[in-house]
Amino acid sequence: MDRQTAVRREAPELTPLPPMQKGYFAAGAAAFLILAAVSYMISGIEMAILLSFGLVFGFALFHARFGFTSAFRRFAAVGNGQALRAHMLMLAVAVTLFAPILHFGLGFFDADPSGYVSPVGTSVIVGSFLFGIGMQLGNGCASGTLYSIGGGRSSMILVLIFFIIGSVFGAWHFEFWTEDMPNLAPISLAEDTGLGYFGAWLLQMGIFGGVILITILVQNRRRPPSMAFLPSAEGWKRIIRGAWPLWAAAVILAVFNALTLMVRGQPWGITGAFALWGSQIAQMIGIDVTQWGYWSGDNARQLEQNVFHDSTSVMNFGVMTGAFMAAAAGGLFSFAKKIPLKIAMASIVGGLLMGYGARLAFGCNIGAYFGGIASFSVHGWVWMIFGMLGTYAALFIRPLFGLKNPKSDDRFC
Repeated sequence: MDRQTAVRREAPELTPLPPMQKGYFAAGAAAFLILAAVSYMISGIEMAILLSFGLVFGFALFHARFGFTSAFRRFAAVGNGQALRAHMLMLAVAVTLFAPILHFGLGFFDADPSGYVSPVGTSVIVGSFLFGIGMQLGNGCASGTLYSIGGGRSSMILVLIFFIIGSVFGAWHFEFWTEDMPNLAPISLAEDTGLGYFGAWLLQMGIFGGVILITILVQNRRRPPSMAFLPSAEGWKRIIRGAWPLWAAAVILAVFNALTLMVRGQPWGITGAFALWGSQIAQMIGIDVTQWGYWSGDNARQLEQNVFHDSTSVMNFGVMTGAFMAAAAGGLFSFAKKIPLKIAMASIVGGLLMGYGARLAFGCNIGAYFGGIASFSVHGWVWMIFGMLGTYAALFIRPLFGLKNPKSDDRFC
């Protein structure tokens, strides 16, 4: 490729946004206020605050189209590492904020912050590999499913339904994968290695830098197509109407994940709520899920509570509402009722694999990958590696469902 062609391929093609869908935006704002009032009355001010954090997450995810699924797929298929570099920025900001919070126990509302540090072994390896395949078939990860539903993508409703079903099966089999199969104890780079939080921070910053360097080297060698440019407003209107640059969303996601840790005592998570919703439905139809190891101990109480007592559920409501408002602000909300059969089948299989895999892996791209690495957990890095391997395997499966993979001769990926 000559220089002139390369410049032409990289040149931005700005597409103006359609008019703001003011009715939808107002409906989203009203829904948020109702959810905030219900959250406050049932669970207090902390829950209303967490709902607002979810709203910010949804807004940022949609306006930047901040993808985990697409980031893994672009890198595995054609070597475009732009979105993965945004992940590393997000994680670098997150660990920088998480380190003092966890070390000094900084929290609001008497919260005692603790990170997501989970066992390393068969469970997370198998779970993250299945999740990697599932998110590529479903065309969205856990956060992607929620913000795509908010944006009106009808196929993601199927993904969510079967994500929930897969989560229930994962909860049912949880003891087998975590107790009967080989697994190591949780490993914190900060607390179990002698490095301390500063030493672990330095180590992880070095890893982030290494990942960034690898993506640049791969990209220079493979010369992949660029990421497509999003329709965008101009000037200050971009704040409300989009599109946001990846780096801005990366910083916002990291900052609000740290605030989530301080308010609720745990980082941002998504899929635990899916297991809860599905298990509560299973109970309603006569399945005694209390006999499962997953719902023993402290988890058992969740089954008897209203979902507005569950902070993960409330934040999920916020993410969907925020994405809906972002889509409406950009004039981009649309809902297609028809779903092609192959896409429907891919959505079903993808949702099942993600739901099952997330339970095995102690979380999804948010709870295990983002939250795990930010919490200095080795299992977060294992999740990233095997999630990427699952993505690579999915490149051979996607065409069976009529799903296209990025190609080196594409203009955009």
